[in-house]
Amino acid sequence: MDYYREIKEQIINNEITKNIKDYSKNRSNLNTYYNIGKLLSKAGKHYGEGIIKEYYRKLTNELGKGYNTTTLKRMRKFYTVIEKGATLWHQLSWSHYRILITLNSIDEINYYGNISVKELYSVRQLYEIIKSNEYERLPIEKKSKLIYNGNFKVDYSIKNPILIKAGKSNFKISEKVLQKFVLENIESFMKELGNNFSFIS
Repeated sequence: MDYYREIKEQIINNEITKNIKDYSKNRSNLNTYYNIGKLLSKAGKHYGEGIIKEYYRKLTNELGKGYNTTTLKRMRKFYTVIEKGATLWHQLSWSHYRILITLNSIDEINYYGNISVKELYSVRQLYEIIKSNEYERLPIEKKSKLIYNGNFKVDYSIKNPILIKAGKSNFKISEKVLQKFVLENIESFMKELGNNFSFIS
């Protein structure tokens, strides 16, 4: 028996399982913040800008800390930029989007978002490339190639969102680990698929 190989496989499978769960949780967070942003945007049109402060007070009283006016305004801005054409990458975290939504244009947001997904950039790495003005330094002809009919050309050859980096290597999910995760979370998995699906064991 190759004990080292077995130990390594156990570690990798555990890392993959954690990453799948993190991805699912992050997807849920982003969808929730988008929906909250949409509701805040609609509420603002009906009741004015002051509604965010009112909701902040109510949420703090009923749910505790974590939903201050700054956070609620960020969620509204998040919704706005996605509606204007920014791509919603579930591979990126809320911390990534907190940086991206401060940028001036949708093209810029999509450029940095796309490259962050392709290169698996951490929040710090994203911050550094934005700070270096990488997008602004692109030649005009290269920028124009990134745009197609006003929309960013997303590179769909990006790495698998559930691909993990462990040490110096990337690892794909084994069917066994994926099956285990799906069966442990069958209800949320079926919701991800949408309507008209059923599970038969």
